[in-house]
Amino acid sequence: MGGYCVRIGANYLGNGECEFTVWSPLLDSVTVKILTPEPQLIPLKPQSEGYWQIKVNDVYPGTLYQYVLNGQDTFADPASQYQPEGVHGPSQIVDQQFEWTDEGWTGIAVESLIFYELHVGTFTPEGTFTAIISRLPELRELGINAIEIMPISQFPGDTHVEATLAYRNWGYDGVYPYAVQNSYGSPAELKQLVNACHQHDIAVVLDVVYNHFGPEGNYMAQFAPYFTKTYKTPWGDALNFDDAHSQGVRNYFIQNALYWLGEFHIDALRLDATQAIYDLGAKHFLWELAEAVHHFSQQGQKWKRHLIAESDMNNPQIIRPVELGGYGLDTQWSDDFHHALHALLTGDRQGYYEDFGQTAQLAKAYEDTFVYDWKYAPHRKRFHGVSCRDRPLSQFTVCIQNHDQIGNQMKGERLTQRISFEGLKLAAGAVLLSPNLPLLFMGEEYGETAPFIYFVSHSDPDLIQLVRAGRKQEFEAFHYADDPPDPESAETFLKSKLNWQLRNEGKHKVLWDWYRQLINFRKTHPALLNQDRNFIQATSDKEKELVIVRRWCESTELIFVMNFNSSPMTVTLPIGHNAHKLLDSADTSWSGPGSEAAEHLSVGQEVKIKATSIVLYERE
Repeated sequence: MGGYCVRIGANYLGNGECEFTVWSPLLDSVTVKILTPEPQLIPLKPQSEGYWQIKVNDVYPGTLYQYVLNGQDTFADPASQYQPEGVHGPSQIVDQQFEWTDEGWTGIAVESLIFYELHVGTFTPEGTFTAIISRLPELRELGINAIEIMPISQFPGDTHVEATLAYRNWGYDGVYPYAVQNSYGSPAELKQLVNACHQHDIAVVLDVVYNHFGPEGNYMAQFAPYFTKTYKTPWGDALNFDDAHSQGVRNYFIQNALYWLGEFHIDALRLDATQAIYDLGAKHFLWELAEAVHHFSQQGQKWKRHLIAESDMNNPQIIRPVELGGYGLDTQWSDDFHHALHALLTGDRQGYYEDFGQTAQLAKAYEDTFVYDWKYAPHRKRFHGVSCRDRPLSQFTVCIQNHDQIGNQMKGERLTQRISFEGLKLAAGAVLLSPNLPLLFMGEEYGETAPFIYFVSHSDPDLIQLVRAGRKQEFEAFHYADDPPDPESAETFLKSKLNWQLRNEGKHKVLWDWYRQLINFRKTHPALLNQDRNFIQATSDKEKELVIVRRWCESTELIFVMNFNSSPMTVTLPIGHNAHKLLDSADTSWSGPGSEAAEHLSVGQEVKIKATSIVLYERE
């Protein structure tokens, strides 16, 4: 035993044999209580570094069990692989054997990824892993090559409603990071989904939460010092990554990452809010996690696995190689692009949008990625960020909608409710023609009208009141007059389900085709395939509200103009060669008002750009 390679939980070895391992360095005794078919108590044996372990015979998959701590209280396994009765129920032994048919899968190169973020519970009427499978062909047709699944760790439920609605949560309140959410399906059904994705040439990214546990069903502190009082997070005491006994906490999460990558063939993990993983030790947890994942990828794996950090620090240290003093993660989210684009499209200047709203900022986001690279940020009232120009553009993920940015609207309004159809096409062009990795949020591609509202299900009435109050407080910075929708209500959850049939109707179909066309350009045009920082140039015109972006490679050059003005504008493009038009969102073929931009453009010729539109030219 020892180090960071201890496999924890109930490891089913086959033939009725199961090895139970739990980390509890401060307890005097740990006993596994087998509940089915006959109750029995079996003490675990102490090992080094605070681990306890025992091999038990005559226990089979489906067996329910709990741990008895110091001969008194009984709890589920912190590394439970399945909680069929929810967060307060017993754990279940799982046989991880599965008939994989993805032998030919070699993964998707990071720089080619096009992410599609989805929430299992609202993506389909059924809200299950297997229900997603029938929609994969259409995602593939659209050009998506990676689905990013919002967290699926077991979260609490509200047993007062009908069974199909009992579990409603975005996933960030999970308390069993190894257990797949029981209302979404079994571990085997998640594997079926991953297997099917690989057959459709789609990678699977799983959103994991290594910065906090949810408030209900969180019994971790009963087992071991999982928390530290040294730091506070928005969710209470921080997880213990650098205090006494932290090695067991680090092992818990590193093993969790390897569990998803190994047992479930997951291609990449998206790490939630890494700025709330506090670690002042010499080797940051993220560095050690990246090391473990890279090592795993090299151990006879057919394809490389990746780590994607969500961070609002604007700090490229996370993704710099270790030899340059970084942590060695593969990519990170960049919020500045979203904020700059959103502020121009919507006019929002409340909350964190007060730091944005100028066309020059969007131009800077194309060239430099971070708008705030050690600049004073009025909303934060301090200097923020640092330059990331030493990192490739393909190490950053950008979007115009994601679960947070929609959910952060008080009523969960998507851009469909906030801006015009012309604005939606402009937004899509801005993201998909960017040199960073684009992320779409489910339904964005056809202009879904359903909101995506913050929803939860708890069984504790006091906790429900706290969540409601907290949600209201969150919007005070945005100065909204109304109350937000009730997060606990089943209706809030049902309102957030997709109207998938819309993608075949009217302007929704036009938008879907527009996204498909842009993705196709992105995947095939040499100038868009070139993600070298030295081959992009972005300029802006503050008065006209235009942003002009040039992208090129040895053989060809593209230039696109985005007009954020509510009036048409004329502009002379900075081109040294004649050009022809490839795409104009104002064209009537895209249900636009009609283009006035010339089909062929000679050097120095003015071009007329319709209000709220994007025009793309290619050098002749």
